[in-house]
Amino acid sequence: MDKVALIAGGGILPLEFIRSAKKTDDKVVVFALNKMASPELDKEADKIYWLDIGQYAKFVFFIMKERVRKLAFIGKVDKSIIYKEKKQDDQTREGLKTLKDKKDYSIMEEITRRLKQVGIEVIDGKKYLSHLLAEKGLLSKTTPDERIEEDIEFGFETAKKLAGMDIGQTVVVKNKTIVAVEAMEGTDATIDRAGSIAGDGCVMIKVSRPQQDMRWDVPTVGLETMKKLAENNFSALAIESGRMYLVEKDKFIEMADSSNIAVKAL
Repeated sequence: MDKVALIAGGGILPLEFIRSAKKTDDKVVVFALNKMASPELDKEADKIYWLDIGQYAKFVFFIMKERVRKLAFIGKVDKSIIYKEKKQDDQTREGLKTLKDKKDYSIMEEITRRLKQVGIEVIDGKKYLSHLLAEKGLLSKTTPDERIEEDIEFGFETAKKLAGMDIGQTVVVKNKTIVAVEAMEGTDATIDRAGSIAGDGCVMIKVSRPQQDMRWDVPTVGLETMKKLAENNFSALAIESGRMYLVEKDKFIEMADSSNIAVKAL
């Protein structure tokens, strides 16, 4: 039996992590982010602390108190904390000031370095979530036509370049034209923006970074993503196999087919 800490952001993925860990009799101490993490974590966690994202010193105090030496980052995080100094403690402000830039990887590298200094190892969440990795191939019954296949191929290459620049991991394409690119606003806002610009028939492509570190922010799609795609009358979703989590797959594909949205993993 192992004991692992979990910094839980938004979405269902932290709950999946805990449930999977319990099947192996591992214990999970959860550090849930206020206004992001699900209230359901209170029922699922072996122990839980609710913290603001900028309370680094308080977090370190509690994780040392719990004698946990392994930690996973799982779930959506509102990166606008960078611009909300009132939410940051002194150590968080100091850490951000030392960064060469505010890219996701730069922030996560600094956090991981600081945690290592106090004996805490950031681990790959795949130990508990590998069953959610998308498999290669057409996942839906809905089949993409030639136009959609061309949009997927066109968008995939662009998405990988943008992800490599740490801008975002999602692009939206229509008729081999980039309609929208994800940045700090997140995937859902990108979908809405693309729908308002180009109307029905858009194709979304979401990928991992070329050098994706699976310890940090593994790209994820789930029911909320599919709801957004359906609301905006998208034609297809393409994701990257083996490097992305697909949550609640059966319901996800059922919703896709009912909305005539093709889903393909490359």
